[in-house]
Amino acid sequence: MSYAGSVTTPEAEQSQSLSDAEEPVAEGAGSGEAAGPGEDAAEGGARPEERLERAVRAAEQALIEFEIAVETFRVEVENFSRLHHQKLGPMYTRLDELEAEIAETRAARTGDPEDIRRAQEARAQVMPMPGVEELFHGWLDSEEGLFPEAEAMLTDRPVRPPQRVRPSEEARKLFRELARKAHPDLAQDDGERKRREEFITRVNAAYARGDEAVLRELSAEWAAGPVPPERRPSRSEELYARLEWLSQRKEMLTLVARELEESAIGSMLRIASDDPDRLLDDIAEQLLAQVAQKEAELESLRG
Repeated sequence: MSYAGSVTTPEAEQSQSLSDAEEPVAEGAGSGEAAGPGEDAAEGGARPEERLERAVRAAEQALIEFEIAVETFRVEVENFSRLHHQKLGPMYTRLDELEAEIAETRAARTGDPEDIRRAQEARAQVMPMPGVEELFHGWLDSEEGLFPEAEAMLTDRPVRPPQRVRPSEEARKLFRELARKAHPDLAQDDGERKRREEFITRVNAAYARGDEAVLRELSAEWAAGPVPPERRPSRSEELYARLEWLSQRKEMLTLVARELEESAIGSMLRIASDDPDRLLDDIAEQLLAQVAQKEAELESLRG
């Protein structure tokens, strides 16, 4: 598989397919599909909505193929990155360590300030990574797992406990008024009951926090009444909106594809597009040779 082709070529193809799908809609001249000799009359007699539907279907298929190409390449970039780190990470670490030891040995022999600075910089490259607890600065509890603050963020519960057992008198007043007005048992049909239940859930949550401001907002919201149903768009409007969304999605995928191709790993994959696994072996051999060279250099310096 050619990695450059797996993204770039489909990108060009899908871009053209989407353009082909969109152009006939604007011109009112068909779906862009090849028509046989006997189809011209039927095509000319097709309703604009039917032509639009065909254009949407063509654009959807083009986008699907493009997404498959991008996702395929993304998976290979991710897998290569993981394997590169797994297999070659220790070799890079060994090289960094040897570089530091060579620089330190040279600095110890010469005493030159510049050599000392270089040795310090080289050693900084191989400083141990901080532990998980240090990285998360207390977000992980060694015995219980997540600290309460972290768990609260993940479970959407208040980060801090309530300031008092009983909310303020104003909060209680607002809560009682809303509960009386919006109680689900007052609903006349299932749809209204569902709306009231969802609203009361928000009221209960605000009251539990003692949040007067939110309770006032909910009171104003209830007083305004249910939002009137929006006018449903026509079928043509829905299809045009779908085409626009497909076009935007294509543009987003184009950016993703470009970022993948221009990344360090993507560039490496393009070098060995036919056998990326072999590329890992080749890099490993080069690193082993460098390690041997650095070890010999260090041994020579230590004499």
